[in-house]
Amino acid sequence: MLSPEAVWHFPVQIWDQVLSKVNRAVVFMDDASAEVLHWSAGGAAALFEAGARNVKQFSSFESCNEDEPKAVFVVSTLLKGRTVDTLKDIISLSHLQYCVVVTAVSHPLHLLANNVAPTADVDGATPVFEQLEDKLCEWMGNMNYTAEVLHIPLTFAPVSQQLLLAPAFVHLFPLLPPDLCTVNAKRPDKKRFTSLLDVDLHALPAELQLQIKTLAGAVNTLFEATGTREESFAVGPMSRLIAGELASHPQAKNRRKTAPNKASIIFVDRTMDLTGAVGHHGDNLIEKILTVLKPLPGHVTDVQVDMRELTNVLIIPDSESCVAPGCLAQTQSPAARSLWEAMLTSKHKESVMEVRRQLVEAASKANLPIKMSMGRVTPEQLCSYARPFRGDARALESHCGVLQLGLATAQTLRHPLLPRWDACLAFERLLLQALGDSDFPSVLSQLLPLMKPREDQDGSAGFAEDECGPDELILLLVFLYSLADEAQLAQQEDKLEKLERELIGALTLAIMRETTLSPLLQKLTGCTQPDELRTDQVHSTVESMFKTFGGLSHPRDHLKQLRRVYTASDCVHQATYRPFLRQILQEVFHPERPECPDIEHMSGGLTDLLKTGISMFMKVSRPHPSDNPLLFLFLVGGVTPSELRLIKETTASLKPGTQVLVLSSRLLRPTDVPELLFATQRLTPDIGV
Repeated sequence: MLSPEAVWHFPVQIWDQVLSKVNRAVVFMDDASAEVLHWSAGGAAALFEAGARNVKQFSSFESCNEDEPKAVFVVSTLLKGRTVDTLKDIISLSHLQYCVVVTAVSHPLHLLANNVAPTADVDGATPVFEQLEDKLCEWMGNMNYTAEVLHIPLTFAPVSQQLLLAPAFVHLFPLLPPDLCTVNAKRPDKKRFTSLLDVDLHALPAELQLQIKTLAGAVNTLFEATGTREESFAVGPMSRLIAGELASHPQAKNRRKTAPNKASIIFVDRTMDLTGAVGHHGDNLIEKILTVLKPLPGHVTDVQVDMRELTNVLIIPDSESCVAPGCLAQTQSPAARSLWEAMLTSKHKESVMEVRRQLVEAASKANLPIKMSMGRVTPEQLCSYARPFRGDARALESHCGVLQLGLATAQTLRHPLLPRWDACLAFERLLLQALGDSDFPSVLSQLLPLMKPREDQDGSAGFAEDECGPDELILLLVFLYSLADEAQLAQQEDKLEKLERELIGALTLAIMRETTLSPLLQKLTGCTQPDELRTDQVHSTVESMFKTFGGLSHPRDHLKQLRRVYTASDCVHQATYRPFLRQILQEVFHPERPECPDIEHMSGGLTDLLKTGISMFMKVSRPHPSDNPLLFLFLVGGVTPSELRLIKETTASLKPGTQVLVLSSRLLRPTDVPELLFATQRLTPDIGV
């Protein structure tokens, strides 16, 4: 039987192939590959231990010194377009004699991207890679120098024992109604799609086709390495495309004939439940850490932890740290790994208690004096347990993983923006109750007063730390509109249109009054400083957001059973949010194993087609997701930490002993969702070509 550990270890072990190449080399890595290494093999330290001389960003502004003749390039993209241009720039500025290029994209996909017939990829021949090897020698200045181009599937990062992420696909997101309009605009009237469910892979732009095929190929490689024979299921239009591509993958057909281990995989579109993705109801410490602490440069899933608390450097509020930051990824220390797992899948209160316990235990092991105190855990208390490590280099080195997680917790608990989390949570609860009692425009109008910043005595206006700012207001709008259809939105069109005009004006004014622009506002407006904003530009941005809002209530329209994530209040119970993932797991692990029409089984070829035909005349049982001992859930568009806890708890309560592994493109913070909705090229992703 396939164990989760075997799946989790594959992305770690695959790095051995890279490490065997880096001795005496300068290593250049793009951001996605660096993030995979960061969570898999211990980051840059693993490269240096394997003999690397230096590690640099894969950028045209970098190069090797004269006494550095060997370079290894590790990229997550196709070896085409901008990637090849960057390779040429680096090599031309260096004095190399030996180049190794590692790509996470397979050679068959390079053939496809170069419009070469797949028959060229026979008997292990790799013509695209061989042509690039000749180019590398040419750029190095001598055709007798050594050049290697390899495909190594460095796609998945084992963020936890329950979760594998694919950083190269962080911007992959299910399509929305505006995207359907764009697809239809290039098609004849008679061939236009009526819904996103009708869109086939070949109707999509080439960039998105390649990204979907690359992702399906990466999942196939994971299953190949672990000897897995899967049954694929899908919920949502984008999931159907990915699952269908995996089912028809040429190598997958051969693998499924001989693989000894059985598993089920369900692909689920993130758009099936945006309420849970933007909501602040998760009661999860890691969600708060990811939201309030600054991202680690070049990373999507990790944050910067200020380490000055463990040094004698003077800490000046709001000043930039001159000490290298810590992070959440702790792959070396067993104690830190167990603490990270607990923080990721436990409730907030349980997590901070575990952080305190681990800090006390670390201090005890290092024989350091600390002043014990019970009761409520405070950030000052956690810092007081960390400070005794300051002067003990050996203790610092032994327990640095736990210390980084402890300081991340302390810095989050005392962060000035954390009260906004509680303000959002309180307002979301009010909105949930109001949705069952009032029409949608009446509920939506309750956001108008929140959009008017409080004026100070000097006449300046701004949002207080415990008020909802523009970021939080956008999240509340997504939260409400994702539930709108269930509040009978269509019956209130005229009233809603007038209200939306008011909201657009109020939100525009709120953004214009900001004294600093958050990362989300920078991405939405394209400006980095408030003085760059123009009222007409911001108004246009907000208007286009509201055009997208209208489509957020429709992704579940085609479903027959799992259409609702909201239950209105009655005389006995309050209105509640019903997580979509919990409903899926309840269907999958139902003791009577009913067939859920919304969890679509994706055909694996002629055999399944024959079964379908035979089932018209005689009783033939279709595959069920619970048939196999291991279930993969692939969340297309990201998964939240609170959903990881929900999956773990729901599985344990419904079918103890069953293993569920989560695959996804990113670990979501609430503000990631507006970025993916309003500031991402979903149809034409940047694949470096």
